[in-house]
Amino acid sequence: MNQHVTHSADASTVEQALDSGNYRQAVIDSEGATAVAMQNTLLTPRFYTTDFDALDAVSVDHLRAEWDALLGRMKSDPNKGHFKKTEAWDEIDWDGMEPKLKAEFIDFLISSCTAEFSGCVLYKEMKRRGKNKDICELFSYMSRDEARHAGFINDALREAGIAVNLGFLTKKKKYTYFKPKFIYYATYLSEKIGYARYITIFRHLEAHPEHRFHPIFKWFREWCNDEFSHGEAFALLMKTDPKLTSGVNVWWIKFFLTAVYSTMYVRDHQRPAFHKALGVDPDWYGQEVFRKTSEISKQIFPITLDIDNPRWMKGLKRMQKANADLARHRENGNVLGRIGASTRAALAFVSLYTIPAVPNEVPADTRLEPAY
Repeated sequence: MNQHVTHSADASTVEQALDSGNYRQAVIDSEGATAVAMQNTLLTPRFYTTDFDALDAVSVDHLRAEWDALLGRMKSDPNKGHFKKTEAWDEIDWDGMEPKLKAEFIDFLISSCTAEFSGCVLYKEMKRRGKNKDICELFSYMSRDEARHAGFINDALREAGIAVNLGFLTKKKKYTYFKPKFIYYATYLSEKIGYARYITIFRHLEAHPEHRFHPIFKWFREWCNDEFSHGEAFALLMKTDPKLTSGVNVWWIKFFLTAVYSTMYVRDHQRPAFHKALGVDPDWYGQEVFRKTSEISKQIFPITLDIDNPRWMKGLKRMQKANADLARHRENGNVLGRIGASTRAALAFVSLYTIPAVPNEVPADTRLEPAY
């Protein structure tokens, strides 16, 4: 029987986190926030399901030393109690916030909450269905962490009179099926790019505290270290089968790298007021995050993208323009305009995908420590 805790930050298990006081408060939610979280587009976070039996069959025996070291750090739970408000949490005048910034920041929080809870749902399901002790233990720790992150974001949203009904999302949001290898590629990149995004913002605001317009950014360092550890786990899962990072799968790795990077670029350019308030140029921020993620991904991927190629930024800008036009045509009901914009976006993606990749020799030891 789970011991009841008042806040998800103090939970030792995902079950305790989901049963905590701040999670149950989200049952009374904002319909608008939950509607945003329910959206399924190329740019919105998705809920995933996979072949859990295949995951359960994974053996980590030949990686035992690396595996036990990683799970030992997760089990020690260094961030227990961190993800809740303290005296460092400044009071925010939501009503006085510039309207465009408020709208974009709320969209950022809802998107982040949905992405974190998506991970929680996937990892918790693996823990529930599996019998493999190693795999189940890993996913129990990761689902615990993601539940804390989602609960903490919902705490921040409640101050604006909003909350995402996470239980409703679990039952009603559409699930996308991915083979385990695609879950590995997508989730590894999601966790590592999440680390790169959060630490880049944290270090920028550390140097320029005048741009810290909300206290949640103070929590980003420990937050991104959770993301880093989760990425390490998926690197080890990929290492269990050399075929996952060789042969035709290298083309899939390149596809996911291109898709994740370009999606981030387009999504970030939808929030100009948010980045202006942070004092960050979205083009600089994107390249900085891509550079960090590319350097980190050398631990397991045999290629990196050539983000300094002249075609790279041109392709991203073309994709961003096509996406903006697509949104406008969708709003005004212009079917031909939508088809044209979708075609341009697809061609921009092909242009990015066909930029020659940079080969990388994967090291024998995949273990990394946060270095930024």
